[in-house]
Amino acid sequence: MLQLPDSSFARTLASVEDAYEHCRQITAKYSKTFYLGTLLMPEEKRRAIWAIYVWCRRTDELVDGPLAELTTPETLERWEKQLESVFSGHPLDDLDVALVDTLERFAIDIQPFRDMIAGQRMDLYRSRYETFEELRLYCYRVAGTVGLMSTAVMGVDTTPHTAPWDRHLESLIDPVGEAIDLGIANQLTNILRDVGEDARRGRIYIPLEDLARFDYTEQD
Repeated sequence: MLQLPDSSFARTLASVEDAYEHCRQITAKYSKTFYLGTLLMPEEKRRAIWAIYVWCRRTDELVDGPLAELTTPETLERWEKQLESVFSGHPLDDLDVALVDTLERFAIDIQPFRDMIAGQRMDLYRSRYETFEELRLYCYRVAGTVGLMSTAVMGVDTTPHTAPWDRHLESLIDPVGEAIDLGIANQLTNILRDVGEDARRGRIYIPLEDLARFDYTEQD
């Protein structure tokens, strides 16, 4: 179970370089293809993406990891307080050190991080979604938020168009919105991939109205 370090206990945290290296190793181990993609980025940006990835992974594991059965609403409250400490420039553990440094280098807002924690709270008390709109909110919180975190590091192309024939699309292009939608699409893909595994854990993410529309039961 995640616990905040005791404020009365002081220890020397990892150096910035060591913290980033730890984040690199975790990313390389658990997300091999994604990690290879980050190697195409400038060093400062790829290190920041590693730090963000690790925070997201740690957050997700609170409800989907090996100790998830020990997670309570209070666990997530403590995790959010640790997040606030990081955004205040005060790391509480070694991995926090990398994220604090990332926040000093890039203008990243705290709200997507809060929203992701809110998505983990949904997993504590919800195992069914009646409509797609309800599911979409969940997908935004646990995955669309990554798009918001990442665009702050990756940057957004503000060029009105890339070629003359693209001009008619200018009013349709919203890079930040597209980043959010990509995260939601990835989460929907995960849901479809893991239907059986989720069902065995008592969770059905496919909207119940859609199951009824196509005459499927939960047992099916």
